[in-house]
Amino acid sequence: MKYLPINAALFNVNREKFKKELPKNAVAIFFSNDEMPRSGDQSFPFRQNPDLFWLTGIDQEKTILVIYPDCPNPLYREVLFLRKTNEVIAVWEGHKYTMEEARLASGIQQIYWEENFETVLPSLMAYCESVYVNINENDRLANFVPYKDIRFAHKIREEYPAHELKRLGPIMSKLRSIKSEIEIELTKKACEITRDAFVSILKMIKPGVAEYEIEAEIIKTFISQRATGHAYTPIIGSGKNSCVLHYIENNNICKDGEILLMDFGAEYANYAADLTRTVPVNGRFSDRQKAVYNAVLKVMKLAKSMLVPGTILADYNNEVGKLMESELIGLGLLDKEKVAKQDPKNPLYKKYFMHGTSHFLGIDVHDIGPRYEPMKVGNLFTCEPGIYIPEEGIGIRIENDILITENGQLDLMADIPIEIEEIEEIMNSN
Repeated sequence: MKYLPINAALFNVNREKFKKELPKNAVAIFFSNDEMPRSGDQSFPFRQNPDLFWLTGIDQEKTILVIYPDCPNPLYREVLFLRKTNEVIAVWEGHKYTMEEARLASGIQQIYWEENFETVLPSLMAYCESVYVNINENDRLANFVPYKDIRFAHKIREEYPAHELKRLGPIMSKLRSIKSEIEIELTKKACEITRDAFVSILKMIKPGVAEYEIEAEIIKTFISQRATGHAYTPIIGSGKNSCVLHYIENNNICKDGEILLMDFGAEYANYAADLTRTVPVNGRFSDRQKAVYNAVLKVMKLAKSMLVPGTILADYNNEVGKLMESELIGLGLLDKEKVAKQDPKNPLYKKYFMHGTSHFLGIDVHDIGPRYEPMKVGNLFTCEPGIYIPEEGIGIRIENDILITENGQLDLMADIPIEIEEIEEIMNSN
């Protein structure tokens, strides 16, 4: 891993929080993500299962975590199973965790090799009443791949039909959505790296530069500061591409007079930053670009102030939509009389602002969290309104990452240039 070691206290506390959510005589079993084939003899880069990482800090394939607080055998109440290395693996793949290194990283004392899991499993099943399995329940997911946790759930149903199979999803969604101090610091680090990348590219953006050249400069900054890489595929969209919400080709040349929308974020210690900024390719916003930009910025600031404990995400998005509606009327994009007669279930503003304003952020860029429950202190959200006018080739989105605290909102990207004047000043400072 490129990132610096994380204090194991984070994972010790996380496991204690988790144990309080388990009912009596239940065992919870977490698997690392599969190593996914790419083509031929290659695999995609491995990324740890976020729930397993949140509980252990172990960032390695073929890892299994067992938590069984009521197990009559104290050796199996908290167990980590690791991939057993050998000389061949060491030569071809490099170093893997030793048992002692895993103890230091995770705080878990009972460590076994992964090959022993099938031997231990019958002992666990002989005493537990229910088994909690870690199915991916992110409600943005449409999954068709039978990953390890799915395969294990089928195995338990088939081989232990008298046991009760339970879901870990609701527990992990509740716990992971409340960020601890160490998690906040790790996210701040991701945001700082993202800030440095943004400031760096501001100085290179000009007519004739390619979108992929900007992307290259971003990843250079990320890697040079110990980030793993991008937290998600970056969007670098100039001109008409700024109006494509998930534009990722990044292969056009930026032209004079165009707007450039950039949505990117660093991943540090598996924690994501998520930033969007929109800038003028030639270093100066036109009057129209400036008007649209200021409208989005106004809505963003008002929306940010609405991220408070007790707010329901769906209600929040509706209220932000009303704010955007007013700005779109002011820009001449919507007719006030038509808006008054619109179908409330299909508001007209969605023609120009068709996505939600905020999502949970954490180990996943679209992190899990109880979307239909009131917001709580410790929740971390993006705030990203936008206006997209394809007929004008203007797409503007502005996004920061906001932590809800007892004393209001903490903008983790407050030091990243956002006002028109400061953006233009940096772009014209060379």
